[in-house]
Amino acid sequence: MKVQTLFIQLCALACLFSANSNARELTYINEALNPAKLQGSGKLTWWGFHIYDANFYRGASTNASAFALDLRYQKSFTGVAIAKRSADEMKKLGVPDTQAQAWEKQLATFMPNVESGQNLTAIYAPNQGTTFYFEGKPLAQIPGADFSKAFFGIWLDPKTSAPKLREQLLGQNCPPPLFQEACP
Repeated sequence: MKVQTLFIQLCALACLFSANSNARELTYINEALNPAKLQGSGKLTWWGFHIYDANFYRGASTNASAFALDLRYQKSFTGVAIAKRSADEMKKLGVPDTQAQAWEKQLATFMPNVESGQNLTAIYAPNQGTTFYFEGKPLAQIPGADFSKAFFGIWLDPKTSAPKLREQLLGQNCPPPLFQEACP
């Protein structure tokens, strides 16, 4: 009986520490979205490999224009590889090659190398554009709705190469107004 009680206490303590670390992690997202609300989450796998876990946040209202996408990587990648893959995915969505290449170069100037367990976050705010964070610290901001729509389209556009992940991120809710999709 004492072993069971000790086990329950340890589990409760672990949950408490886990909740506190998540709260610390999300401070910058919460400040941007005032407050942040998790809309959906999922994981990206490629050829059976778990690449990253994704969390999609909106403001208190599901109609809010600002939103955030947090990716916790399960594999290591160079910043250059992340920038290249982002540009390739944008091209698949119809972004012209020259524009995708320009954004790839811009992303490659600040995108860090990531190790398993580290996270990259992108937060969109109207009239500001997209701000990138690595492990909760700001990296860079790319202004403009065109970049933001192309970048977040990798996950949220109906033509995404990861439709299952899109469905998990959006849940039963509409995409953000940036995507101007008709929604019931």
